[in-house]
Amino acid sequence: MSLRKKLLGVIVLLVTAVIGAPLAMAKPARDLNSSLSRTDRQIRHEIVMLPYYGVFDNIAFKLEDGRLTLLGQVTRPTLRSDVERAVKGVEGVESVDNKIEVLPLSPFDDRIRRAVYRAIYGDATLFRYGLQAVPPIHIIVKNGNVALEGVVSTESEKNVANIRANGVSGVFSVTNNLQVERSDNSR
Repeated sequence: MSLRKKLLGVIVLLVTAVIGAPLAMAKPARDLNSSLSRTDRQIRHEIVMLPYYGVFDNIAFKLEDGRLTLLGQVTRPTLRSDVERAVKGVEGVESVDNKIEVLPLSPFDDRIRRAVYRAIYGDATLFRYGLQAVPPIHIIVKNGNVALEGVVSTESEKNVANIRANGVSGVFSVTNNLQVERSDNSR
C-alpha cells in the first residue's frame, strides 16, 4: 500500500472521528442524538469543534427556556471564554451562564494527566477510544484527584478505566463518572 493511500486512510479516520466525537453530557449516550433538540445538537457541535477542546477538558451544558448554563472543567483559561463565545450565536440561546471551572496550573497534575492518559488509552480494552479526535473518556485532574467523565460502551470498560486510573502513581483518588451505553449482557 502506498504512503499516499495510508495517509488518505488516516485522514478519513480522523474526519470520521471528528464528526462522531462524543461529548460528555448529562444525558445517557444510548439516546443522546435521538433525544437532543436541534439547538442542543448545534451547541454540542460548536463545543466539539473548538480547536483546544480535548481529553483533559470536560464541558457539559443545560438549556432551559433559552438560558444556557455551561458546566465542567478546562485546563486553559482561554477555552472557557472560547466556549462561551462559540455558543452565544446558536439559534435558541438567549443568555449564557458560564460556570466552567478553570483547573489550577500544576506540573504535578500535568504529569498525572499524561500518566492516566497512557494508562487508559494504552490498555488493549480501551485503545480504540483513543483513536477518536476527541476521545470519549475525559480525564480531569485537580490537585492529584482524578475524575473520569464521558461515555464507554460497557460496564467492564468503565471498570477497566477505573482500575487503570487508580494504578497511576501519585493519584490521590479516582471518581468514575463514566456513562455506560449498554450492559455487558446486551451484546
